[in-house]
Amino acid sequence: MATSRLEQHPILTVVPRADVPFTWEGQPCSAKAGEVIASAVMAHGTRVFGHHHRDGSPQGLYCANGQCAQCLVSADGVPVKACMTAVRPGMVVARVDGLPLPPAVDGVRALRGVERLEVPALIIGGGPAGLAAAKQLGAYGVRTLLIDDKDRLGGKLVLQTHRFFGSINAVYAGTRGIDIATRLAREATAFETTSVWLESTALAVFDDGWVGVLQGGERYVLVKPQVLLNAAGAREKALAFRGNTLPGVFGAGAFQTLLNRDLVRVAERVFVIGGGNVGLITAYHALQGGVQVVGLVEAAAECGGYRVHRDKLLRAGVPIYTSHTVVSANGTAAVESVTTARVDEAFRPIEGSERSFACDAVLVAVGLDPVDEFTAKARAAGLRVIAAGDTDHVAEASAAIFGGKIRGLEIARELGATDDEVPTDWLRTAEVLRAKPGATVAREPFSADAGVHPVFHCDQEIPCNPCTSVCPQGLIHIDEDDIRQVPRYLGEAVAAACLGCERCLRVCPGLAITLVDQRKDAAFPIVSIPFEFDGAPLREGEAVTVLDAGGEVLGNVEVARVRPAGRGADGTSIVKVRAPAAIAGRIAGLRVQEPSVGDALERYQPQLDGDDVVCRCERVRAAALRGCIRAGERDVNAIKALTRAGMGACGAKTCAPLIARLFAEEGVGAGEVTPGVRRPLFVEVRLGAFAGVGEP
Repeated sequence: MATSRLEQHPILTVVPRADVPFTWEGQPCSAKAGEVIASAVMAHGTRVFGHHHRDGSPQGLYCANGQCAQCLVSADGVPVKACMTAVRPGMVVARVDGLPLPPAVDGVRALRGVERLEVPALIIGGGPAGLAAAKQLGAYGVRTLLIDDKDRLGGKLVLQTHRFFGSINAVYAGTRGIDIATRLAREATAFETTSVWLESTALAVFDDGWVGVLQGGERYVLVKPQVLLNAAGAREKALAFRGNTLPGVFGAGAFQTLLNRDLVRVAERVFVIGGGNVGLITAYHALQGGVQVVGLVEAAAECGGYRVHRDKLLRAGVPIYTSHTVVSANGTAAVESVTTARVDEAFRPIEGSERSFACDAVLVAVGLDPVDEFTAKARAAGLRVIAAGDTDHVAEASAAIFGGKIRGLEIARELGATDDEVPTDWLRTAEVLRAKPGATVAREPFSADAGVHPVFHCDQEIPCNPCTSVCPQGLIHIDEDDIRQVPRYLGEAVAAACLGCERCLRVCPGLAITLVDQRKDAAFPIVSIPFEFDGAPLREGEAVTVLDAGGEVLGNVEVARVRPAGRGADGTSIVKVRAPAAIAGRIAGLRVQEPSVGDALERYQPQLDGDDVVCRCERVRAAALRGCIRAGERDVNAIKALTRAGMGACGAKTCAPLIARLFAEEGVGAGEVTPGVRRPLFVEVRLGAFAGVGEP
């Protein structure tokens, strides 16, 4: 596995950053300014962060979001999470093999009292929902404290290089997520009444209504809000399969964090599990970062994400296997291959259908769970609490933005800052933006024989309308009352004609519009195709492979011209090809990677010894948990005492949903199960922080 830093990217600007010297395992290394330990050491080719104390298994980065503890390292003698700790000049970093030892402390340290702060509104989470709410509260003059555990605002928006769907008027549709993050952060922090604490973690909500916050990693503060807005987002679901804890098995969000935030390419060949929007988008981001995507599996018969996301992969040359699952990730110290199998109606692997694929990373994208601990505890404490974004309802970021706007108005009204009620049309817009993908619409085949015409390759009802806003002739129509409809080209119906300006091609989030120009040659028209990859530069006269929306190869055609993503193009180039009229209207994209990338190995790899790990922290396997369930245990707390499942550093964040799934698979209904007791502190912290003792 060759790890490297990105030197160029079709969308992201690679800005030089100062080097920060540190040592890893006694060897001199350098990080980039502001970089966390995990990204820095992986940029130097390291995958193994340590070895587990129970069985010596190699530990590697998994979530990159502070939710698990697989990236534990020693930094200047203190055990820390590598994904959340920035590199400091001269820092000495080492693996943790076994249980971490407490740091040595010389002398007596002075203690300081705990600071207390009361605020009208406290927002946990600086992602799309939290920022939208803060902007609304600021507009009404409500004094607000916004805290986020990262070094910048924007949440997962800072990882999203694609353009967003939704309403162009309500939620910046047609704009890339990274740019929405910058805009929302600027707008939310423009008010004197808004305070922001970055690198600050909410640890707990106590019974007396105070919220414990670790500010800047060292200063412990108790905050008491009149209203708490939980906009902490969601955490990725884990998946149990053999080899699921090998270094190189990442949550999809972790891979995006490394690639799109930190510009570190940690794999050459990836395999993706999950056909929802997260999996489809992450696979596309991998291609943009120069990583080969060997394949994607989805256990259901159809991908659950937007068809336009799926189609972008298919026409780029990525194979997608529905009704398939991953059986095992294979390797010794890290991922070397993955084995898949077809599943039956009950999603059980079908024996004899196994195939293996060479890869050095497996990306897990099988859904999200709301980070709702703060909401539940605040309600139990009698504190007024409201949830927003994925914490309230897991959906697209556009829905989180608009939902946060509504929650901000509700809080301002509750605090007496306004008498305004939430407009009915806001509620309707929120409902539309949260909608699941709708029906597939059959489109008429392209039949024009003269002039220039846009061709729409989106055929699924999803909330999206950017293309309607950019046409200077007003030729693209979607009903404003329900933007889930597919766009229609009005053409001569409005006594106007397409100018061939290509604005709709560049703004479409799904890259699902092409332009067929028959004005010079009706037999071999020019087809304009949006393109968002670097790769080898495309040149006039070069032959390229064109595909339809579903990935079917239409043939090889000649490049007539390339319009690069210049000023104002925002990363989208336009490739013009000369194609026979018979296929011109079907062309939807260019193949990015060769079919051989997805070839299976000649023989499938045998599964690893042992069973799938459910509790990563304590290395508790599925067989042990199934044994407890089959023996009659119905109390998760008793199972915890018997097996230590859920007793590790992450506080059962990753294993609790998997244990619930095991009960269901064993035929035990949720009503028969006594859930585990949640910890008082939702995030682990050094005890010295509560006493005001800084890092040794």
